[in-house]
Amino acid sequence: MNNFLKLNNLSKKYKKNKAFKVLNNINFKFESGKIYSIVGPSGSGKSTLLNLLSLIDLPSSGYIEYNKKKIDTNSSIENDIIRSKNIGIIYQDKNLLSDFTAVENVMMPNLLISNNKFKSIELAKKLINKLALTSRLDHFPSELSGGENQRVAIARALINEPNIILADEPTGSLDFENAKQIFKILFNLKNKNRIIIFATHNRYFANMADCKIKMIGGKMSVINERIN
Repeated sequence: MNNFLKLNNLSKKYKKNKAFKVLNNINFKFESGKIYSIVGPSGSGKSTLLNLLSLIDLPSSGYIEYNKKKIDTNSSIENDIIRSKNIGIIYQDKNLLSDFTAVENVMMPNLLISNNKFKSIELAKKLINKLALTSRLDHFPSELSGGENQRVAIARALINEPNIILADEPTGSLDFENAKQIFKILFNLKNKNRIIIFATHNRYFANMADCKIKMIGGKMSVINERIN
């Protein structure tokens, strides 16, 4: 089955002194088996879009479809279940729990849906080992380098075998060599049943995607796409 994410007239506005529309009636379809990069100036809506796709935030109007099913924005519990089972999120600033070890941080999303501590620990260890962090299992985030922390964050995003991986400036705080390692890992996660979407300011990494999208003025436009 070909998984996809579809945006239907999606808009997001914030109200302070006056309404400010960040996303403006966006229509787009993300297809499985592809990696998408999103570029654009600060404030163009990249993070807002990823927050909507992750179901962390809600649209002001329009809706999102996942596999032909409309996401019900009124059902926070159902959306939490969809997110935990289908979506892996990688943040710029790792967003790890400082009082938890690497293995504890990675196991947490699986424990929430399986309620099986032993299984979650074993899955977490396997993922951490695959990312060459075997000797860091019991280290806390403060004891790890920036690149190591981001690999832990990637392992955490993968533990529930998500069909969708969202990454918001995943290497923004890393030097170029560490960033290349992280993107190598990210691109190796591509498979026919998975959608990978990342936002970046780095043109080098953006150009590596199957489809490059530019955001400006609340709109999305494809500026480069490979035909598989």
